[in-house]
Amino acid sequence: MARLYLGNLEPGTSDDEVREFLQKYGFPAFDSIEHEPGVGTRPGVVLTFDGVDPMVLGSLQQRIHNMYWKNRKLNALILKDDFA
Repeated sequence: MARLYLGNLEPGTSDDEVREFLQKYGFPAFDSIEHEPGVGTRPGVVLTFDGVDPMVLGSLQQRIHNMYWKNRKLNALILKDDFA
């Protein structure tokens, strides 16, 4: 499992728009999406990709990090889970 945070989205961006954008850049379909309200006007989403290696997701993440989409500069970060 791998998770990706996609931040600084245009408010009101739909799940389908996120899905289409990511698939355009070679991402597999995500299995779940959680909306994060962010601070002020910088909402984001946390996307979960079941069965995807975090290293693979990391190589895809580089394609969209700091890209402009819908007049906003995106932040794309791989989230790491801490195991005790």
